[in-house]
Amino acid sequence: MADKTKCPPLTRDSVIAAHEAIKPHIHRTPVLTSRTLSGFASTPQTPDDLKGTEYEGQAPARPKMNLFFKCENYQRVGAFKARGAFHALSRLTDEELSRGVVTHSSGNHAAALALAARTRGVKAYIVMPTISTPSKIAATRGHGAEIIFSGSTSEEREAVVEEVIARTGALLVPPYDHPDIMLGQGTLALEFEQQTQELVAATPTLSITGAGALDAVIAPCGGGGMLSGVATALAGTGTRVFGAEPAFQGADDARRGLAQGRRITSVKSLTIADGVRTPVGEIPWSVISDPSKLRAIFAVSEEQIKSAMRLLLERMKAFVEPTAALGLAVCLYNEEFRRLVEREAGDKGWNVGVVLSGGNTTMEAISKLFSAPAPEAERAEGVLGKQGERVAENVAG
Repeated sequence: MADKTKCPPLTRDSVIAAHEAIKPHIHRTPVLTSRTLSGFASTPQTPDDLKGTEYEGQAPARPKMNLFFKCENYQRVGAFKARGAFHALSRLTDEELSRGVVTHSSGNHAAALALAARTRGVKAYIVMPTISTPSKIAATRGHGAEIIFSGSTSEEREAVVEEVIARTGALLVPPYDHPDIMLGQGTLALEFEQQTQELVAATPTLSITGAGALDAVIAPCGGGGMLSGVATALAGTGTRVFGAEPAFQGADDARRGLAQGRRITSVKSLTIADGVRTPVGEIPWSVISDPSKLRAIFAVSEEQIKSAMRLLLERMKAFVEPTAALGLAVCLYNEEFRRLVEREAGDKGWNVGVVLSGGNTTMEAISKLFSAPAPEAERAEGVLGKQGERVAENVAG
């Protein structure tokens, strides 16, 4: 990668410059809305939904949210990762590129770097965990990359990367822990705010507040490259930025790290949200841990992720992978976040932007995911128990 000490500063202006650099290579992905999902998010959970939580026996939150979805599942390679990969390579010299590039990734960054390398005529070596989704392995190989398999933890991946560098002299392009990656990923936030303003200008009723600005954006957090990029892009704009993680097997390392006041450096989780099975990187942490840039991070269960994913598939017709459903799951199920919205937005409510990070999965994987009984997903077609039934009576399409 480019020397970190010579990288542009982590500012909104740097994200704007990154956007100009990668525009020829990326899609301006659509922003969609859904009256049904906004209705679900704005309806209180039932007492049964709060059983076993710290909020059991309390009145459920009554937030008002209007949801806007940034559909990076329609990005090149099927995920936001194309943004960071193209920006990273744009910052390398021809001599550096001639050495080839290497990275480790469970899939989305792998395919993105393979595509960017092929576009620049560069050799790419990709270290992938053996448990990576077959479709992601096929996509990466389809872009001409050489794949080397490894274990699933970040430590195991990085050890194999070092072996590849020693053997080939290739230049490391990390999946998240570098300013160039972060700035590239943050470009989605620039588009998001502009597209939302354009939608509301054309159809004012889309806004719950009467204004075109996003009051908040919530995005998945794994290594933190995208979340920190979004927080950098939106710093000083008035839009609050939140993160979303799975709680399963300690995958909520960023949330726990914020609570403990230190970065957690190891994650060993087999959450279904496979795109976030990594700890937050050191440089992304410097942004994520800054309360002036990121308000908070919230975690959700595996069943809540599945339920939100079902909604996106069935109600919004958006083909997404489990990781992409994290933000919606927080809006629907995380009572702490819902109470925050109710408290800060009051009767006015918030326009909430939800980043759908990617759609790299298969019908076989989806069928397997939903083949086992899922209590939360079965009730009311996966929507907040009987709460979903009440909303469905009053909200169309």
